[in-house]
Amino acid sequence: MDLKRLEIARLYNRFGFGPRPGEFTQALKAGVAATKQSFLNPPPIDSGAVPPPVLTDLGKRPEPNTPEIIIFARQLRSQKEELELWWLDQMVATNKALQEKMVWFWHGHWATSIGKVNYAMPMLTQNQTFRKYATGNFSEFSQFMFSDGAIQVWLDGGENTVKAPNENFSREMMELFLLGVNRYTETDVKELARAFTGYQVSRSSGVVVYNEKRRDTKSVTVLSKSAVMGPEDAIAHLVSQPDCAQFIAERIWFRFISSQKPPPANHQMISAFAGREIAPLLATLINGADLANPQYEIVKSPVEWFVSVCRALSLTPSKLNSFTKLHGYLEKLSQVPFSPPNVGGWPTDEAWLSSASAQFRIAFATWLVNQADLSAIEALVPAKRAAYLADLLAVVEWSPRTSSALREVRDTVPRLVILAICSPEYVVSP
Repeated sequence: MDLKRLEIARLYNRFGFGPRPGEFTQALKAGVAATKQSFLNPPPIDSGAVPPPVLTDLGKRPEPNTPEIIIFARQLRSQKEELELWWLDQMVATNKALQEKMVWFWHGHWATSIGKVNYAMPMLTQNQTFRKYATGNFSEFSQFMFSDGAIQVWLDGGENTVKAPNENFSREMMELFLLGVNRYTETDVKELARAFTGYQVSRSSGVVVYNEKRRDTKSVTVLSKSAVMGPEDAIAHLVSQPDCAQFIAERIWFRFISSQKPPPANHQMISAFAGREIAPLLATLINGADLANPQYEIVKSPVEWFVSVCRALSLTPSKLNSFTKLHGYLEKLSQVPFSPPNVGGWPTDEAWLSSASAQFRIAFATWLVNQADLSAIEALVPAKRAAYLADLLAVVEWSPRTSSALREVRDTVPRLVILAICSPEYVVSP
């Protein structure tokens, strides 16, 4: 296996959303070190950035069977559609690949679904927070996320009062966001819930406000620390724990290096995260030897696969011929932006490789390829098309079986491209 090609392919497919036409070939010429630096030190301004939608607060849902409810429902649906298309467009258009991939990662980490939040405005605000802290300081990020309206609605934070503590947010803050499983006790959950009391949220706008009457002002004990703590103090205490550094490093490893094999004990990415800065942790992975280890495979999630296809074929999601079909295909593949299935986020690997998903992916690919300009591939002699596609898609190498299948259809370019983007070599990041 060509390890240079492997490392560069992994940079594009794991730390970004795949290359645009010509980018992978240029990177091979520039070399591994230069390509790594292009990911770690992108231009300060994203020249490909798509302006976010301007959303208004739709307010409280009108009463049933009124003229207002019809207008409200139409506006709500329109805002959700606009939000979904905007982010898909942004993922395809970005020139800051690592930044955008981290926004996507944090969406799966602080998993929040518009299915329960219902309104687009708080979900957009949360997405902007992910952008601000994507590769920044995790301590500040965590503090900011407590006051995020979407996650407060999602985890019933507004229902957590001194008279009726709700442990939903405190449990997930420790188990899924900051520490990991079995790194706290049930007593810690109850005590942290008390520290989190006193906040209310507007579902439509996502604005979080403090209500002193709902606040528990007595001392709490969280992870052996006893004090009168509010959310800021409690979260700072959690983030300072060694388990937090271990957990976040494990999560990033799991999504970027290997979802099957755990990181080596005391991996240097953990010490790189000592100051709770995300960028040094990522740099350790990108510059380390793990990226060239052939045993670490990861399956592209449906959204990652779709965005990569759009980048390779120069397609813009919002300009595809039907939002309904686009949303429907993503829904059938069980991954729609802003709609994770639960607070644990989306699964990985085998979850995306069922026989049903393979059929849906082929149908999706056919729909996309029929809207793409394939003239550059058609201009090539048939014998060179498979190699061109390998570079276009950042595929390390075609297996003998796939090579044989591609040869059989190389004279029919649409079928050739469909087969290539649905091949194991493309669906699985080597």
